[in-house]
Amino acid sequence: MRAVVEPPQRVPARTVLIREGEPLNRSTLLSEGLMGRFKDMRDGERQISQLHISGDFLDLHSFTLKSIDHGVVALTDCQTSWASHAALEELTAEHPHLGRLLWMTTNLDAAMHRAWEVSLGRRDGLSRTAHLLCELHVRLGVVGMAEEDGYPLPLIQVDLAECLGLTAVHMNRVLRELRERRLVTFRSGRVQIHDLAGLRWAAEFTPGYLFLDKKPR
Repeated sequence: MRAVVEPPQRVPARTVLIREGEPLNRSTLLSEGLMGRFKDMRDGERQISQLHISGDFLDLHSFTLKSIDHGVVALTDCQTSWASHAALEELTAEHPHLGRLLWMTTNLDAAMHRAWEVSLGRRDGLSRTAHLLCELHVRLGVVGMAEEDGYPLPLIQVDLAECLGLTAVHMNRVLRELRERRLVTFRSGRVQIHDLAGLRWAAEFTPGYLFLDKKPR
């Protein structure tokens, strides 16, 4: 994999790296920072439909689709590398198991999208916020970027609101309630978890959809 990935490049925060519908002949790997998949509405509102962390391919599904139906924006200063689809095709033909693992990552993307859809459709503002914070705690922990009691999250409240389908005012109220319940504090780019079990209960969070067990795939 290292042999087919090009040298990394810096992407400043707020840069739109991939635009909806543009032709793609390569897929991008995020090695540092946070990026989001997004859709912009005519009235200027934005919905972020996925957060990407270090180690994620941003658009692996473009390997078969050759374009994507959303944009990808850097939410912080990031570092990315890309691999051409031609190189990935050759690599996966030579190493079929690696091809299956890359396919599995697109399945994980779909599982996370379903979890976000349930949150947006059925959870109230507090529980959907708690669910996102629990998900990030697990995902960042996998790549060594979270501790038991918290993790860095250099986003602003507007970013969180756009992930959760909330207004900025509602987002502020939800974060205050989470803090007053002594579940979690989000301040100065860090999530500080005071009661992990309580946070998971509020979110109805179970990590099964992230498929972290050690079964062979």
